[in-house]
Amino acid sequence: MSERLQAGDTAPAFTLKNADGDDVSLSGHKGRKVIVYFYPAALTPGCTKQACDFTDNLAALADAGYDVLGISPDKPEKLGKFREKESLKVTLLSDPDKSTLEAYGAFGEKTMYGKKVTGVIRSTFVVDEDGKIEHAWYNVRATGHVAKLLKDLKIAA
Repeated sequence: MSERLQAGDTAPAFTLKNADGDDVSLSGHKGRKVIVYFYPAALTPGCTKQACDFTDNLAALADAGYDVLGISPDKPEKLGKFREKESLKVTLLSDPDKSTLEAYGAFGEKTMYGKKVTGVIRSTFVVDEDGKIEHAWYNVRATGHVAKLLKDLKIAA
């Protein structure tokens, strides 16, 4: 497992395909704060709840100067189905080789239902305008995480 990132670290650069197959880079958001969140799989209950929560709060986050990028190992086609089925407005990115997940320490050993497994570690990062990690949260819960994030960032929903 790769090292976990901490506040002050430089956010690993990435360019990934979105649900439409277009390239999206972290560097394309320079000058804005970016919330980068990693989730295990599109179209699953927890990940759907989390993506819907981000979509529901996207306007408040944008008004506070934050862009939101959700990253999973899913292929762009599946992300497109996820976006359409759930009417998601958040930008979803595909990391099938898991290189970005690994760079952020969001892929590795975790405990699931009492067993050790290797997979996506649900994680969220706030990257500042200069590309530095401002906040890093690992092993977050899908339900209630966006509300906690808004509170921690002092953003009124």
